[in-house]
Amino acid sequence: MDPHWGFAGIAAIALVLLLFSARHERRWRLIRDLPTSHPGGVFIGLVEVVAETRCAHPLISYLAGERCVHYRWSVDEHWSRTVRETYTDSKGNTQTRTRHESGWTTVASGGEECLFELADESGAVRVDPAGARVVGSTSLDTQCEPGDALYYAKGPDEAISNSDMRRRFHETIIPLGAQLYVLGHARERDDIAAAEIAYDRDTPMFVISVQGEQAVAKGYFWAALALQIGAWLIAVGGSAWLAGALSPYHDPMDAIPAAAIATGGYVAARLVGWSWLVFNGLVELRNRVRQGWSNIEVQLRRRFDLITRLVPIVEAMAAHEAGAQASVAMMRSQLLVTPPGTPGPDLLAASPRLTAVAEAYPKLVAQGNFAALHASLIDCEDRIALARAYFNDIATHWNTRLERFPDIVVARIAHMRRQALMAEMDAGSDGQVARQSAPEVKLKP
Repeated sequence: MDPHWGFAGIAAIALVLLLFSARHERRWRLIRDLPTSHPGGVFIGLVEVVAETRCAHPLISYLAGERCVHYRWSVDEHWSRTVRETYTDSKGNTQTRTRHESGWTTVASGGEECLFELADESGAVRVDPAGARVVGSTSLDTQCEPGDALYYAKGPDEAISNSDMRRRFHETIIPLGAQLYVLGHARERDDIAAAEIAYDRDTPMFVISVQGEQAVAKGYFWAALALQIGAWLIAVGGSAWLAGALSPYHDPMDAIPAAAIATGGYVAARLVGWSWLVFNGLVELRNRVRQGWSNIEVQLRRRFDLITRLVPIVEAMAAHEAGAQASVAMMRSQLLVTPPGTPGPDLLAASPRLTAVAEAYPKLVAQGNFAALHASLIDCEDRIALARAYFNDIATHWNTRLERFPDIVVARIAHMRRQALMAEMDAGSDGQVARQSAPEVKLKP
């Protein structure tokens, strides 16, 4: 065999391991750089949420009978046998030997999952677990024999060949009320104007886990490190062994140049892979910063539209009273305080003032359009606050990455710049919060 093909094969195996390690490292970086959102502040796109699991119609797990939103179970049966075989030894003689074999065979399995919500004080978001990588908690893990009621109650009546009449029952669940970590794609629901987290083929990850963010991230980190070490051992050790085997005198010193070349190639491939991961990670993070800004603009546009519909209602119902005029002026000025597409402070939130108007004019409360718009405006302002908090979080992650070594090297080469936070945008040149004056409002008689 041509030795060049041997070295090429070793290099190919090491490269494949590095590619798999890059995949795990990318996911580890994604988890580390994605800020956690509140359920009520989930917007369209890749999100990360940690909240309590709720479900109006929970499932009952098959083995343990626990209330849950997801469960997977299996029943394994142990077997053993003695095998007699014949073989030909090195002298050409036929010999007979016996070998003992044993193992576990899955004789039954199943599972079920349902739609559920993640909820906290900010609100709730629906999760569709189909297609997700689910890491649940163990609800049952036991072994028993036919004398135990569980043996036939939850397992098949028939035994497998060579059975030892011993079964293992295992079940994992996502319990109702558990604190759950979810990372996936948020999209618009089909039934109502709200977001839900569900599988998306263009999203790199969809994880549902009871272990928490740190445990999930560490799993990907250690998997990537193990693959990198394996790639190095194969590249260096394989090349050294092959070079020594091909040496005319089988001198171990002949393996040193091959090991040195393999080490250099590994370092070069690792450096290229790292640069590629860091650059792509920064680009993805920058896009999420832009998405966070667009989320604010969407909510500001929604508030703009709501206020323009509320003003005529208040004008019509409250006539010319002085309090109503002040309220109308306030709402109109709110349109200028934070107009869509323009960064600015949110000093004059409309909902508290609007609540005071509703209390002063009871007839407004009975007006269906006013009540609906009032509730929508309160929800919208809560979502604006969440969107701004998310933007500041993701922008802080972005700025930190740009200043952290060695990522700063790639960022400088790519001419990437920091993103100002909302507080920095709101500050005027003198360090004070910029305010915009309210326009004069004149009501027609």
